[in-house]
Amino acid sequence: MIDKTLGFIGVGNMGQALIKGLLKAGMIEPQRIVATDLDKTKLSILEDETGIRTTDQDKHVVVELSEAILLCVKPPAIISLLEQIAPVITSDKTIISIAAGIGTQQIEETVGEGIPVIRVMPNTPAMVGAGISAISKGKYAGPGEEKLAIEIFGAVGEVITVDEGLMDVITGLSGSGPAYIFTVIEALSDAGVAGGLSRETALKAAVWTVFGAAKMVLETGQHPAILREMVTSPAGTTIAGLKALEDRGIRAMFMEAVKEAARRAEELRK
Repeated sequence: MIDKTLGFIGVGNMGQALIKGLLKAGMIEPQRIVATDLDKTKLSILEDETGIRTTDQDKHVVVELSEAILLCVKPPAIISLLEQIAPVITSDKTIISIAAGIGTQQIEETVGEGIPVIRVMPNTPAMVGAGISAISKGKYAGPGEEKLAIEIFGAVGEVITVDEGLMDVITGLSGSGPAYIFTVIEALSDAGVAGGLSRETALKAAVWTVFGAAKMVLETGQHPAILREMVTSPAGTTIAGLKALEDRGIRAMFMEAVKEAARRAEELRK
């Protein structure tokens, strides 16, 4: 059980996923969560659904009541938000930010010296308990703050720790990655429809194909190349399809997508 009070500033998709994930896992009591958001209706619904405390008043209230403050707002709003709450942030509070491209140093310089900061890059599958979150510690954060962040984000999926210098790559890979896979699912489904399948059948086949392949990688521990070979018979259907993908540069396209998303994360940081 988490015995600290968690304050959420922003209860959009990720904020709600974390709150509901923590409660579903039984990791925290509802009264130990306090949240605020500009959307009063969203706050009211969330309070009714979960029993957590909410406030549509000054964000300072959330900070003062909490031992760890989770900043679940969009990157363009993060610095302004930090400037607003900096006067009530003390060194016994932990700042946990999920804003893409915003480094721990930027946050530390805004809130003041000595404040523990943890940077996290989660992804949207956290909404269904299947996320992957990468965590980096700031200059003043220690093992205790890192452990707390791992417990929080572990409630909605897997957690990895990375050097902050690699966070842009993580952003391009797993942060943006679900969008790439959604596009793959859509394309596979469209191909099925083009071949005569109903949309419902094609989509179901595509979704379970992607899910099953990912599950095989996780559960067998085998390298994807080995598992691919298991499906690829000489002169068969699979190698014909793979050749079409390779002819069109499928690997290069995905690698370039990660690279460009990482580059954009770097731009946001600067």
